[in-house]
Amino acid sequence: MFLIYELLAIIFVIFSPIFFLIRIFLGKEDFKRFLEKYCIYNISYNDKETIWFHGASVGEILSVIPLIKKIEENKNVKSILLTSSTTSSASIFKKIKLKKTKHVYFPIDEENLTKKFIKFWKPKVAIFIDSEIWPNMIRNLNKKNIPIILINGRITFKSFNRWIKVPQFAKSIFGKIALALPQNKETHDYLKQLGVKKIKSVGNLKYFGETKNKININLKKLFRNRKIFCCASTHNGEESFIAEAHIKSRKKIKDLITIIIPRHIQRTSSIIDDLQTKNLEIVTRSSGKPIKRSTDIYIVDTYGEVNQFYNLCNLSFVGGSLIKHGGQNPLEPARNKNFIIHGPYTHNFDEVYSMLSKLNISAKINTTDNMSKLIQKRIAYKQNNKVAKRLNALGKNILKNNIYEINKFL
Repeated sequence: MFLIYELLAIIFVIFSPIFFLIRIFLGKEDFKRFLEKYCIYNISYNDKETIWFHGASVGEILSVIPLIKKIEENKNVKSILLTSSTTSSASIFKKIKLKKTKHVYFPIDEENLTKKFIKFWKPKVAIFIDSEIWPNMIRNLNKKNIPIILINGRITFKSFNRWIKVPQFAKSIFGKIALALPQNKETHDYLKQLGVKKIKSVGNLKYFGETKNKININLKKLFRNRKIFCCASTHNGEESFIAEAHIKSRKKIKDLITIIIPRHIQRTSSIIDDLQTKNLEIVTRSSGKPIKRSTDIYIVDTYGEVNQFYNLCNLSFVGGSLIKHGGQNPLEPARNKNFIIHGPYTHNFDEVYSMLSKLNISAKINTTDNMSKLIQKRIAYKQNNKVAKRLNALGKNILKNNIYEINKFL
């Protein structure tokens, strides 16, 4: 099976220049840095043993930043490497102040490229986040006796079913993981069946978050005298749904403004084209234009400001839940004392949403009428301080447990 996988990887490497060229044209790849995926770097030599973290995109990177900040405090740690696969995650990293940590793109998972990556960066330990399982990289790390840790591990029913169809191949990969820290019971059970020998349940890292209580004054002035409904991490199709709910709600709430923060800001132009057909007045964050009384929609087409917008409002919709994506993380708005509206597809965060529902700070909707009624009912929502404190205490304890387990390998 490894032979077939490696053959497919070689074929991909051969045709990858065309693939990357298309992605550069679409704005999904960084022209100045995509060569990092071939292990071609702008530094000639790395002379330090490295603690290496890898996460696919924004969510994974944000979940591990607090952990990296703590590890940077360890005097024995000289160098930390953080890899990811998307331009959005690289943009987020630029805004985070870290002293010992570098960011590069994860290489193509081909035999020779993974060997080249390991030789260059000399990882002392490799820490994969969430569901990042790369066969060639894991095999070559294991050959060099480099411990492999899976933190905040997540294996869905769908991905488990794919792996279990090739049981020997799966066990030859998962069996090389030195320690797995799953984020939920479902993943714990799947990892055990896939051959991971050492598994410890210490909780979901995404419960931890550094809530910014200080509101950006300029942002507050921008939205003065407006009632705000914030819709974050939206996916294709959800913005149109939100716009319809906004139109219905504004008949009752004259000073309503809806903030849309798309999951992928490259979609901003197509979102604007779609919403303008509904005769909505739109302002984008990047334009720097002021908000008028007639402004309906404010689109945040910049990275790294979501927390500030959650801090401005009391009511949020969390995207990826009206489509069969499985939902994005609702904990950030919850910590910022928002009431959370979501669609029916939340399987990525089932346990989290179950808890939020029990705390009476979330509600599921299926139609624009449902959303509109909730906007009208909850726009002036005030969350009990005890809820946010409970979430913060839980998050701090989970972070502490993760650090304790990882420190054993440092």
